[in-house]
Amino acid sequence: MEKRAVVVLSGGLDSTTCLAIAHDAGYRVVALTFDYGQRHRVELASARRVAQHYQVEEHRIAELPFLRTVGGSALTDDALDVPVTGVVKDQIPVTYVPARNLIFLSVAAAFAETAGAAAIYLGVNALDYSGYPDCRPEFIAAFEKTARLGTKAGVSGAPLSVETPLLSMSKADIIRLGTTLRAPYELTSSCYQGGDIACGVCDSCRLRRKGFAEAGLTDPLPYARA
Repeated sequence: MEKRAVVVLSGGLDSTTCLAIAHDAGYRVVALTFDYGQRHRVELASARRVAQHYQVEEHRIAELPFLRTVGGSALTDDALDVPVTGVVKDQIPVTYVPARNLIFLSVAAAFAETAGAAAIYLGVNALDYSGYPDCRPEFIAAFEKTARLGTKAGVSGAPLSVETPLLSMSKADIIRLGTTLRAPYELTSSCYQGGDIACGVCDSCRLRRKGFAEAGLTDPLPYARA
């Protein structure tokens, strides 16, 4: 029987690695990308390129404009600046989008039910991350339990599995794994600023560049600032 999985594909490094992992595991992938009015809309084009690279038969774009209306994040509110001074330990940065992964996983669960998928792949990471509360293992476990209780699939004895293969990996190890799986990192976008060329200094760029350096590999993306 064909295995199907929904992969939440932002177009960034981590989600692309997740798609590579699901593809390598033999899943038929339904790629799900969210357009929520994010500042870095360039990632939508990256997601399309990555999906095309893997010849994904079904790539859905889910529009969630209300997240921009909610505001409260530098990624959705133009009045807030994207920080460029690095991640502050034990402090949730202004790039946190309120309840984003909770909303994303809820939508992904709905798509998974209609697509007949047994798993949802999400590229969250609890080590080299920016302090977001919705990237922690306890959140993922709680959502998986909620989905089991609140979906037809769950109460029918076929609960959805939320796969987070990158959860406990360093960024360097993620990059090494993705490179082994030939993930097309040259097609990805990680910069929060959303320019044609990555800024090189936002939190996301910093984490990505640090990961490649520690992995001893060359990042295929150019940066505006060295």
